[in-house]
Amino acid sequence: MEEDPTLQLRVFDLNCWAIRYLSKRRQERVQLIGDTLRREGFDLVLLQEVWSEGDYSVLKETLGSCYPFSHYFRSGVIGSGLCVFSRFPILDTFLYQYSLNGYPYMLQHGDWFCGKSVGLVVIKISGIVFNIYVTHLHAEYCREKDAYLPHRVVQAWELAQFIRHTSKAADVVLLGGDLNMHPEDVGIRLLRACTGLRDAFAEAQRFEGCEAGCTLVPDNCFTVKTELQPFPLGIRIDYILYKAVSDFAVKCEELRTTTGTAPGKDIPYSDHEAVMATLHVRRQSRTPGPTLGTAEPALADAVNEARTEVRVGLQAARRRRYASGRMALLALLLLLLQAAAGLGSLAGWAAGQPLPKLSFCLLASLAAGALLLAAGLHLFHTREVKMLQGTEEEMRLALRALQGRLGAA
Repeated sequence: MEEDPTLQLRVFDLNCWAIRYLSKRRQERVQLIGDTLRREGFDLVLLQEVWSEGDYSVLKETLGSCYPFSHYFRSGVIGSGLCVFSRFPILDTFLYQYSLNGYPYMLQHGDWFCGKSVGLVVIKISGIVFNIYVTHLHAEYCREKDAYLPHRVVQAWELAQFIRHTSKAADVVLLGGDLNMHPEDVGIRLLRACTGLRDAFAEAQRFEGCEAGCTLVPDNCFTVKTELQPFPLGIRIDYILYKAVSDFAVKCEELRTTTGTAPGKDIPYSDHEAVMATLHVRRQSRTPGPTLGTAEPALADAVNEARTEVRVGLQAARRRRYASGRMALLALLLLLLQAAAGLGSLAGWAAGQPLPKLSFCLLASLAAGALLLAAGLHLFHTREVKMLQGTEEEMRLALRALQGRLGAA
């Protein structure tokens, strides 16, 4: 019997670092990215940190002739930064915004305003249905004291659940993006164990690029060198992950990364290196093989470790909720005392105003402002507590089911 032909899919993934007013030489680099993509002719392009819709429009105009189909995912205050360009028609799209994504008062980081999300596009190539996911998880900032680890673990859990529940009708699943996690971090292990996704770097038959596949490297002129001091080679936080769902086999024929400055230019495309994968997809007869069930011990370990991190985050969130609630109560009491003093003065119960009128008004305004701020923080941290509680409960139930199956085996 003649074997079905193999489909080749060339995928490009890049965190573009295109932050308006902040990223260096942003417009020049966006145009450079567009020119390179038009010249190289990939089949699928997954981009993150395209924060400006103007930059997306520039890319769309530049790439219109070779990538006629595209989609920009909008969320949060300034947008998700996610977009997809495709040579093949996009049949469907969907966006899921993560329930936890940092703190609005951490202005120097700003992740909360981005509305970090996972975008899904569905395409069909030669009768094969592809579910393509693109995402960008919360940044780490400080590995030694990672205050955002519980939020990123929750995001990894939600990403895994989203992929697991939306990919059942697909033939091939592909995930690309800046996951902001090292390959052995609990979030990556949780994601891969839950979904069965395979790492293109680990599976590639040929590799060319930065040593160890790193995508944030000290040689890049835009990286913050002090953050990479513990990692002389750099770190790998950008991924292309994939798996076949039905009667198909997928293998990574080649994986490449960019290595610094763009050809003929004095700047790189971004502060991240791009990841480029050549995947081969072909239909095969259904044969018994490894299933997710064979990986259940690793999955149980990953879920248990992730649950521990979520519980640590839950305790910290409860402390923040208590502190903000106490601050709100104190501000309310101060405001009530001022109101009582003011009413007493008006009613003639006091000999005179204890404070000058202007100072009294300023103090009242400060108390009211503190009350509104503390009440807002209390509501925010109450929501954070509930989201962490919900995720911890989901993990507990999943772990109990896994342990039950392992015990019965």
